[in-house]
Amino acid sequence: MDGLITVCRSASKRHNRLARILANALDAAAGPEWNADTDFDVRLQDVPLTNRRPDVVVYRADTIDITPTRPDHVLLVVEIVSPGSETTDRIVKVAQYAKAGIPFYWRVEQSVPGVPLVYTYLLDPASRVYRDGDVFTGVVKAVAPFSVEIDISTI
Repeated sequence: MDGLITVCRSASKRHNRLARILANALDAAAGPEWNADTDFDVRLQDVPLTNRRPDVVVYRADTIDITPTRPDHVLLVVEIVSPGSETTDRIVKVAQYAKAGIPFYWRVEQSVPGVPLVYTYLLDPASRVYRDGDVFTGVVKAVAPFSVEIDISTI
């Protein structure tokens, strides 16, 4: 971040499982134009150097071999809030993703042992600020950026 290496502790098994379930469901629903994957950086800007590693990224399939992944390759980023990342995921990353022009942002709040909550946001391209979308618990039934249904009640 800002040209500095930021050390983050490893995610929990619950966090990783949730990311995988979301990525698999988004990948299946997105169609051939889009891929959904985990564990790679998105270059938000070059100066100052700002890379982020969202928990899930939906990106244009035809950019799979292009590095670095740029915001104009990305349709949706998902962040799963973990202890220690609350402020970054709820405030800092939201502003950075919006400024970079990424059209959709989802934030997943975990409540162990409860069912996660999924907050969805849509970018207002004129103001580069996210507008509140739907909130889901149990089953995500989103229609944007494409129709997808994801059961997260058994995580």
